[in-house]
Amino acid sequence: MTTLGPAIDLRDVTKTFGSQTAVSHLDLTIPRGALYGFIGPNGAGKTTSIRMIMAILFPDSGKLSVLGHKSALEAKDKIGYLPEERGVYRKMRVGAYLTYIAKLKGVPEKGLAERIKTGVARVGLAGTEGKRCEELSKGMLQKIQFVAAIIHEPELLILDEPFSGLDPVSSRLLREQIVAEHARGATILFSTHVMQQAEEICDHVVMIHRGLKVLDDPVSSIHRRYNPRALVLEPLDPSADLGRVRSLAEVESCTAHDGAYDVVLRAGLDPAGAIARIAGALPLARIEVKRPRLEDVFVQLVADGGQSAEATSALRAELAGHAEQVAT
Repeated sequence: MTTLGPAIDLRDVTKTFGSQTAVSHLDLTIPRGALYGFIGPNGAGKTTSIRMIMAILFPDSGKLSVLGHKSALEAKDKIGYLPEERGVYRKMRVGAYLTYIAKLKGVPEKGLAERIKTGVARVGLAGTEGKRCEELSKGMLQKIQFVAAIIHEPELLILDEPFSGLDPVSSRLLREQIVAEHARGATILFSTHVMQQAEEICDHVVMIHRGLKVLDDPVSSIHRRYNPRALVLEPLDPSADLGRVRSLAEVESCTAHDGAYDVVLRAGLDPAGAIARIAGALPLARIEVKRPRLEDVFVQLVADGGQSAEATSALRAELAGHAEQVAT
């Protein structure tokens, strides 16, 4: 029995533009059937990496393979790609555009019209097949391009900033479609600078900063590893005195936050034992381990890597600004 290799495999890949190193010695292995988030702030090297995977750019050094081939060009009919720079044939009608893309990807003509009808309905654009692309809004065109990327049911789906510019309702709809494609069996890699989006749907995340990989782990592992000393609790009585909790030997700090309390435990303690002690000190409506956000993990890793406090603060503000844009 032959075992298929990874969907994407990069080994010691570097790409420079003049004196600027965009990607530095990147190792990345994505198993078939995985759902990976490629995250980092704008300018981190995500798009350059994706363009090398797609054979739009070529590395200065290192090796890569895509679906077992040395170049994505050798497997192009098995790959769906939504680039960061959106673009359609604006004078074409939506149905004709999707038909053209589908035929380029080798989709049989039989049943194609129904496939297109179903595809546009999936992204909330039922009945737009007869409209010209130029008649649609930017967000609507983005969803049509997503349909174009999946029209041939690719084995590998690569999405570069797929949520950029979408309103919250459209972002939620697109997330659902990405999850559906993964459930169908597709391997998915998507990049985003809004880490909350990756956290919501990914099995695994790769963090990149200034061309360097700083983390490559399952989301579940990240949640276990980083800041397991943080708890969130909510007293049964909102006016309760938290002094008894603050006086416990296990508790380093206890501060009010969003109608509840964030509790930080002293280093080296077992959270399970501390939770039991806290529950015995005060009647609680809830208490749980506080999951670290990917944004906080990323900033911590960058800071630990030697970045100045000022630069770390600016990075945190940038990431918070992106998250706020998505929420509004």
